[in-house]
Amino acid sequence: MSHPRIVVTGTDTGVGKTVFCAGLVAALGAFYWKPVQAGLDEETDSEAVARLARLPAGRVLPEAWRLRTPASPHLAAEIDGVAIDPDALVPPHVDGPLVIEGAGGLFVPLTREVLTIDVFARWRLPVVLVARTALGTINHTLLSLAALRARDIPLVGVAFVGEEHADSIRAIATFSGANVLGRLPPIDPLTPETLAAAFGRAFRVEDFGATAMSRP
Repeated sequence: MSHPRIVVTGTDTGVGKTVFCAGLVAALGAFYWKPVQAGLDEETDSEAVARLARLPAGRVLPEAWRLRTPASPHLAAEIDGVAIDPDALVPPHVDGPLVIEGAGGLFVPLTREVLTIDVFARWRLPVVLVARTALGTINHTLLSLAALRARDIPLVGVAFVGEEHADSIRAIATFSGANVLGRLPPIDPLTPETLAAAFGRAFRVEDFGATAMSRP
């Protein structure tokens, strides 16, 4: 039985994607890969996932590009004097499930010519779209789902993060037809234990299996 390889992206920056990734990695017993990290002065996404999922070093794969400047990858690379080669971004093969976390949202530029969604379209791996529940989520989420559909990128479903806003979630499901995977509520304090418990209540691990994919 093949292990799932799942790409996690967001409708925007700061929607809770990294916390969701940590919960998913722990639940699946997965490896984690962040292809491009922009910003190194604070805890990186790889470090946060390793801490919150209690991952041993070997299950956190090294980033392909580590950029010091906290900005969109295309700009951070230019400031750092680095050239990102999107064609060199190839999902690694590992002995187990793999969770890949994209940088920001789908239309974040990696270079002046290539967007993050262009790389996802080349990979053709199933995507989980992480969306906030706050005001504006209907527009941002439906636009993101339309972009995935236009490029024929397979979709696992939408995972929401934040306070309960049932009408927004219902509207997104109705207009898009996308699978709603669940909602991760605010967690305070955020620890490996509280995250694992909240993730287990919010999501079903079987929804992230290799055969659980649908079209956006």
